[in-house]
Amino acid sequence: MAAILNIETATDVCSVCLSVEGEMRWSDTDTKGRNHATVLGGMVAEALDYARQIETMPEAIAVSIGPGSYTGLRIGLSEAKGLAFGLGVPLIAVPTLKILSVAVMFSRNVGPDDYFAPMIDARRMDVFAGVYDLSLNEVVAPQPMTVTAESFADVLDSHRMFFVGNGADKVRELINHPNAEFVCGMRLNAVDMIALSEKAFREGDFADVAYVTPAYLKQFQATTPRKNVLINK
Repeated sequence: MAAILNIETATDVCSVCLSVEGEMRWSDTDTKGRNHATVLGGMVAEALDYARQIETMPEAIAVSIGPGSYTGLRIGLSEAKGLAFGLGVPLIAVPTLKILSVAVMFSRNVGPDDYFAPMIDARRMDVFAGVYDLSLNEVVAPQPMTVTAESFADVLDSHRMFFVGNGADKVRELINHPNAEFVCGMRLNAVDMIALSEKAFREGDFADVAYVTPAYLKQFQATTPRKNVLINK
């Protein structure tokens, strides 16, 4: 276990959390819009002030690495890289879709055979999504897709699936299946990074500060033709 400063900026929500020994000790969230450049620095400064008060400075910096907004991810990663370099601590890159999955795990009555389908809005009926099991193993690799009524049909026939994220909010009327549960209104938050960043720290799974880059949604919008995707297990 360690003291880790977690930064999440992948969507229009900006949040920072300081965890110590796997527990949230300080956090702040801004939900007023794409304000990250204005508010993130102040949040980080307050988190570090609190860390000094409890005499526990961060031993690593964790940042949500995407997929997500170009501007938000760029701001978050730049701040995280600067902190890691300045403090002389490792950088942890946390996949954004896994953060959403963890948020559902800790807030719903989840069974051992249930799956998670986190989705990030990519405009129109496009999303960037993946499917994970309870151990966060990939059932379906993260990918861009255009959601239709038949998307995920084969998986839903055999597993209950929790759909979550701002992408899931907009497609809930399309997917009508008894095993589909939509967790609406749940926003990304750095607090939900704690379990993932702690695991990465224990395993020494660190990113290279010089070369790590985030997964921007606009990359997929520019390079991937839209198509209907039927996901099969």
